Amino acid sequence: MKLSEKNWLIEQESFGVSHRYETCFALTNGYIGIRGINEEVFCDEIPGTFIAGIFDKDTAQVTELVNLPNPIGLRIYVNREYLNPLKCEILEFKRVLDLKQGLLFRKLRLKDEKGRITSIEGFRFVSMKNKNLIVQKYNVVCENYSAVLNVESFIDANTMNSKDTPNDRVKHYEVEDKKDCKSCIFLGITTKDKRYKAGIASSTEVLLDSQKCYFNRFVKDLGSVITENLEVEAKEGKSYEIVKLSVLVSSREKVDDIFKSSTSKLERTKELGVERLLSEHIEEYDKLWDVSKLEVIGDEVADRSLKFNVFHLLSMANPEDEHVSLGAKGLHGEGYKGHIFWDTEIFMLPFYIYTNPKAARSMLMYRYNLLDAARENARKNGYKGAQFPWESADTGQEETPKWGYDYLGKPVRIWTGDIEYHISADIAFAVLEYVRATDDIEFLLNYGVEIVIETARFWASICKYNEEKDRYEINDVIGPDEFHEHCNNNAYTNYLAKWNLEKAFELLTRLEKNYPSHFERLVKKINLSEDEPLNWLKVASKIYIPYHPETKLIEQFEGYFNLKDFVIEEYDSNNMPVWPKGVELDRLNDYQLIKQADVVMLLYLLGDQFDEEVIKINYDYYEKRTMHKSSLSPSIYALMGVRAGETKRAYINFMRTALTDLEDNQGNTALGIHAASLGGTWQALIFGFGGLKVEKDDVLSVNPWLPEKWEALKFSIWWKGNLLDFVITQENVEVKKRVDKSKVKIKVRGKEVVL
Repeated sequence: MKLSEKNWLIEQESFGVSHRYETCFALTNGYIGIRGINEEVFCDEIPGTFIAGIFDKDTAQVTELVNLPNPIGLRIYVNREYLNPLKCEILEFKRVLDLKQGLLFRKLRLKDEKGRITSIEGFRFVSMKNKNLIVQKYNVVCENYSAVLNVESFIDANTMNSKDTPNDRVKHYEVEDKKDCKSCIFLGITTKDKRYKAGIASSTEVLLDSQKCYFNRFVKDLGSVITENLEVEAKEGKSYEIVKLSVLVSSREKVDDIFKSSTSKLERTKELGVERLLSEHIEEYDKLWDVSKLEVIGDEVADRSLKFNVFHLLSMANPEDEHVSLGAKGLHGEGYKGHIFWDTEIFMLPFYIYTNPKAARSMLMYRYNLLDAARENARKNGYKGAQFPWESADTGQEETPKWGYDYLGKPVRIWTGDIEYHISADIAFAVLEYVRATDDIEFLLNYGVEIVIETARFWASICKYNEEKDRYEINDVIGPDEFHEHCNNNAYTNYLAKWNLEKAFELLTRLEKNYPSHFERLVKKINLSEDEPLNWLKVASKIYIPYHPETKLIEQFEGYFNLKDFVIEEYDSNNMPVWPKGVELDRLNDYQLIKQADVVMLLYLLGDQFDEEVIKINYDYYEKRTMHKSSLSPSIYALMGVRAGETKRAYINFMRTALTDLEDNQGNTALGIHAASLGGTWQALIFGFGGLKVEKDDVLSVNPWLPEKWEALKFSIWWKGNLLDFVITQENVEVKKRVDKSKVKIKVRGKEVVL
């Protein structure tokens, strides 16, 4: 196995436990996620094994993604003494994430207390071809000694959620089965509340010159751990190959017998052999990168960090499962309990719409499959239509915790699940963005229209008419900026509600005219009355937007400009804003400082409804007051910085978002990847610097701006069934079609051309 070129590699600087690298080096394939811990599993590490969709509650505050047993444990003993890297002299160390091939490589040369030198070199991967499979392969050389080596392979069921947080610690599963299958070991669990079942079958072999070479095998049942031990008469200088294959199967796959399914899958993969398993895995990544490839020539840091962001996006999606979506921390950690937020539709989904439309559709189908739960959520809260939960898991019920901690560590009531309503419009927005880019009319007719109409019904019921001011209002809300709670008439929320209502009317009119049978079926299914659509237009026409025409400023919410004003003037070593002097962290509701893009987010999503002057004035105002305390934020300011002509600030914000996890500039990468930041980084590159924009007439427009040191930007996207390759330099824009479905009309720097 040969590693890729340097610009595809992310290296760990020094040996030791690093929770940041556990997240950055996590490997996933959309079904399984394995954190980037060491094979030995040191006591301070945070193991994480996740299967998409396996949630449980038990004694936790809310339902959360279950941290399942760790299947990748491997330890080496020399003459039955544990070769513990933490107690050895590290002669050589290298751990590398190969982004192009989806591999985690490791090399260690250790000198123990007795002067024995051992080298361990190899890799692991979570197969992109065989979704249930994890492969580990290592070569071990006793450089200056001969000895009996014990290779101990183990499956560890001591894992739990929030293991280092005593108030939140919970073990969500019970071990129900452990077996020695002669050629493998098996451990089966059942979650405590939801009774999901999962099984891990694991086999380990030690080879010398491709032949099995161990003289003894024994299995130990140690309660929560089952181990498979292989003893080898190791000769000085010889290279011994350790191969461990692990198969994870869950009851979400609708299998009758978890044990039989996992062990039979394991036997089939063993027959294929590691080399073939590796080549098939790399081939799948090659296919993904072929569409998602991007390159920044002239800026090595930006180029590598972009590849890092896109690698994790590529790895997380599972186009085959329409009942799971992407959590805010991916399958990389326990942060946010594995829940799905607006992050998915607004920040991540555009990447998939334009590079993997099948995956994008699958994520939208997750929302459609939980539409009844959203209807029930609205009904319970006294509204009509569909109110999607702020945090969603496997049932579509609201999963937001009621309590958390503020910036001073004090317990605070969490209101987002109660009043951060904008997610319902965000999902409707994502539906139409997907359809516009893909022309997937079948999805629109059978699923998408229903989502847009039911969310419009929700907005029509939550908008309250103010007779005195002759306007509709949405009061007591939280907008995207979560520093400010219980606000009235948040501009983002009100504008997206207005948009949602108007689009629902437009779609319904189109449906009645062009697809009458679908129209009649839908009207009957959702019991739509004749006067409802006209009421949507009535409400939309009078929704209050706090806009000040004399200054052209959109007020974030009614009364925002009356708050005490601070302007950010200081930045830390990661170029992130520092709290201005005088700010009390438990009184953020009283200041104009904001957590993340709010008005600027609105200007991005519905940019064609605002002129350049409004965009520039509002960008300048809010950029100086945004603390970027959410990883969602810098990408939007990067993208909008380009559109507002503030290119220097755009590049600063772009590097903030691109390096969010690599530099841990939010300080919490240990909890999982910042998945929305991954998607936001891609959007900032393509829709910001790349200048892509869909104009009102559905024409793709390209008007790029590249930072001075960027010699070229290369990327590819799908657009209405056509695969387009872009090469942008300081002087030229080159566009080619690779997959040719139809003629494509585009505008390049305002000039219309047909491909």
